[in-house]
Amino acid sequence: MREREVVHARGHENVTAEHSSTFEVTSDDWLTPAGDCILAVEADRVPADFDDAFVEACRDPEATIIATLTVTTDEGDTYTETVDGRGHPDLVFENERSHVGRTSDYVDDRTILVGADAAAADFDRELVDALTAGADVRFELVVERDQD
Repeated sequence: MREREVVHARGHENVTAEHSSTFEVTSDDWLTPAGDCILAVEADRVPADFDDAFVEACRDPEATIIATLTVTTDEGDTYTETVDGRGHPDLVFENERSHVGRTSDYVDDRTILVGADAAAADFDRELVDALTAGADVRFELVVERDQD
């Protein structure tokens, strides 16, 4: 079974992508330099908006959750980064501001996947430069799990 959610956002001049254990996409329209895990702002959807079937699929600890960030500059250059993680029974998708992917197993209401194989600091620096320049972002989450 495969479920999908898509979020649109944009980069911000304060994107540094230096955090070593998380990455985040937020609906906030601002970003301070301290937000070193945040990749994009002004997300048009938040975890609380996601379909129930998607949320349920993500609660399977055997599920694979694939986060793909596609960044497109005003000049038409495109950069893509994919992070693989997994589901967790405690994922709630109730947050109304932020999507956070984690390399750890920590779960709160912002967590969208755990056990990520990359964090913000691992993202391609050309992609990060495009985010810093305010590029458009397509953030896609796909959950795959074996059917019962």
